[in-house]
Amino acid sequence: MKKNASRAKNAEPRWDLSVYYDGINDPQIDRDEATIEKIAKEFHAAFKGQLDKKLGPAIAAYSEIEMLGNKIGGYLALSQSVAVNDEKIRTKNHEIMARWLAAAGEYLEFFNLEIANLPEEAVEAQCASDPLVAFHRPWLKRVRMFKPYNLSEPVESALTKRAQFATPSWSDFYDVVEADLHFPFHGKKLSLEQIINLTGNAPDGKVRAAALKALNDGLKGSFVKYSSQTLNMIVGAHEVERRERGYAHAMSARNLSNFIPDQVVDALHEAVKEVAVPLARRYYRLKAAHLGRKTLRWSDRNAPISMARAKRIPYDEALAMVEAAYRSFSPTLADIVKRSAAERRIDAPTFPDKQSGAFNMSMVLPGRQAVSWTLLNYQGSERDVMTLAHELGHGAHGILAGEAQGPLMQHAPMAYAETASVFGEMTVFNDLRARRECAGDEPALLAMLMKKIDDFMNTCVRQISFSEFEKRVHAGGGRRLSPDELCAVWQEVTRQFYGPDGKVFTYENTSHLWSYVSHFHRPFYVYSYAFGELLTQSLYAKRPSIGDRFEPLYVDLLKAGGTKDAVELLKPFGLDPGKPRFWADGIVIGAGKMIQEAEELSRGLGVKIK
Repeated sequence: MKKNASRAKNAEPRWDLSVYYDGINDPQIDRDEATIEKIAKEFHAAFKGQLDKKLGPAIAAYSEIEMLGNKIGGYLALSQSVAVNDEKIRTKNHEIMARWLAAAGEYLEFFNLEIANLPEEAVEAQCASDPLVAFHRPWLKRVRMFKPYNLSEPVESALTKRAQFATPSWSDFYDVVEADLHFPFHGKKLSLEQIINLTGNAPDGKVRAAALKALNDGLKGSFVKYSSQTLNMIVGAHEVERRERGYAHAMSARNLSNFIPDQVVDALHEAVKEVAVPLARRYYRLKAAHLGRKTLRWSDRNAPISMARAKRIPYDEALAMVEAAYRSFSPTLADIVKRSAAERRIDAPTFPDKQSGAFNMSMVLPGRQAVSWTLLNYQGSERDVMTLAHELGHGAHGILAGEAQGPLMQHAPMAYAETASVFGEMTVFNDLRARRECAGDEPALLAMLMKKIDDFMNTCVRQISFSEFEKRVHAGGGRRLSPDELCAVWQEVTRQFYGPDGKVFTYENTSHLWSYVSHFHRPFYVYSYAFGELLTQSLYAKRPSIGDRFEPLYVDLLKAGGTKDAVELLKPFGLDPGKPRFWADGIVIGAGKMIQEAEELSRGLGVKIK
């Protein structure tokens, strides 16, 4: 990748990856990979069988390997994300990954296994005598939690070496097949992203419904066959590994990696079913009133209620809005946002060959340099402004945690890694909302509020319905399910959450929609979205009562990275996610309050709600 030229005035920014390497053909990439392989071999020779006495030096050496790996892997992943069909980058990524996994399997696999098997007294003695070991006590605790589920070193080594060619390869090829999907619609061939966008955002309800039919029809045939085979392979492999490692049930490994007891995850699911589902149906009746329908079509679920063409928000204005909203709450976070822009760590424009959606990638590089990169497909909507706020929240989290905790403890478990992003998004949303209120523009305020409720329902109710789909698919113990069986499970779960056919929704042309949800290839990943949303709603609601103490407490929460579980993180705020009422309260605080306000605004504008 060539070094980016200076950004023209008012153009969306491109990131500058030359801080890593001069391009994909830079020989330094191979030199760095050779260095990693060399020091991994030296690490094995120096520390295997010696961790009862040399844990501190081993942690220091392992951290160096991790940081150099971040440099190489981060560069290749970021380069691929803005050139997804570049075969040179894909080939280099594949070659480097194969070399890395071979070295890791051969020389590094012993490390976590020996840590897990160390006597407690050996760990405690080194914590007492070595400040570096003491600092990494939370990381050591996490590694040791998996002791009952570890396999022998030869088996773990073989699994690591084969990882690139194991079940993830099904998911990788699935992404390629999915990217090639095209859907005939009104004389054009649309991509998956384009047709999905029409199903939810087209102003004309008939267009939305027709787009949904085109989507569902286009997923049938060869794609749903491949999708079902991919899912069956992943579920089957997951079940075999679960049994061999001794996990109690299909969700156990995910819950453990998230630092969350099973009963807390169960409480989250039950709260969504008992509290959020009735609120969702109430909200969709409100939406039906706005759309002039007795019963919503599934394609109406995310439909905008305002048909006025929104004014495009230039990127520079969006960045200024996000920074101002962050600064109104925390100068520390605002400075990180400003620094990300100044250091050219944001890639904003949308263009062909760029990965869809948005993400943030944070890492710690050699020299303990915490960095954060944000990819967007910015098109100027208010939703894009909040996406910018969301991803920069991840970035602030990554920078603060990376600087405080280093490479081994930077990342919070997935279930509460969404805290900073959702919090940042809410901060900007409330800033935009205040502008609408000051302007007295109630129709625009209502449209914005209902869009936010749409997002809440998708993050909370929709993702937990996905989780329930996964539970049922995995409940068969790895038994293969046909495409028709998967479609039947999908529709049954959808009706469980959104009501019987004809009550709130009609469900025509929805049978095959499960097949494009790639998150199912990371078993039980999806509940993390609802977890993070509800945790953050409860946290945000504490701001008024805590006052000036809230901002430093919140910054400390972000700095903790992966060193604390959710209970420890929220204790300073007087919150306890271990209590069943916590999740119900988060739903009421978030969706309940917004729905009530949307109903009041709607009545004031003459909308009759049944």
